[in-house]
Amino acid sequence: MGSGIAQVCATAGKQTILYDVHESMLAKAKLTIEHNLTRLLEKTKITASEKRDILNRLSFTFDIDRCRADLVVEAIIERLDAKISLFNQLTELNSAETILATNTSSLSVNEIARALKTSVNFIGLHFFNPAPLMQLVEIIKTNSVSEEAVETAKHFIESLNKVVVVCNDSPGFIVNRVARPYYLESLRLIEEEKIFFETADKLLEDRGFKMGPFKLMDVIGNDINYAVSCSVYEQLNSPERLKPSAIQKEKVAKGELGKKTGNGYYNYNLSGNNNI
Repeated sequence: MGSGIAQVCATAGKQTILYDVHESMLAKAKLTIEHNLTRLLEKTKITASEKRDILNRLSFTFDIDRCRADLVVEAIIERLDAKISLFNQLTELNSAETILATNTSSLSVNEIARALKTSVNFIGLHFFNPAPLMQLVEIIKTNSVSEEAVETAKHFIESLNKVVVVCNDSPGFIVNRVARPYYLESLRLIEEEKIFFETADKLLEDRGFKMGPFKLMDVIGNDINYAVSCSVYEQLNSPERLKPSAIQKEKVAKGELGKKTGNGYYNYNLSGNNNI
């Protein structure tokens, strides 16, 4: 997600710094962005000079002291303690006017805000995967964020040519809350041996869905999707209708996370095509 968000910002003309604690991850992110831009160039969606300009607007660092900006978007592991620790470091490094934003898929933005030294400019900016392709961004308001910060975040997202929706903090926000039945009911049909996952995908795609639930879970990552299901389930006091699937739990335990690991509900070859 971090590399995708960085690509989006640089493409929109923003000077962008991509930070990671691991040099290997930064190298991988750089290769991914270069690959994505090369594909756009091959499809004549950008020119060679535009590709060069986008890359020139990007810098990569494993030095957190360089993470000083007008707006910082965090996209690290989905753990409250890790996010809180990072944001408190970023608060010390940046000015009081800097907007600090979390890209969390399911954690409570209010809970993070309550643990920060200052939260008036802290907000949720939920991009969807893959960020360069997905148009929607959810802006999640906390109880302590200023309206000025919300408006600044809104203008920033609009400047990326994205569609903005603003909501208050709640379990799963809007999209992940609404999407839970799409995944969970499909998984229940498999658990009850009513249908095969390939059939479920085909039927739903034939009815107009751009991507079936199992293909979509593989794109998102079964680890991320399962974590969101667990988080929404727990935050809503464990309703039976939202109980996470044992099938997906097993996929995560086996490391079958989808496209990023080469197999999930489908198997993926090096070219990215899926084989059933």
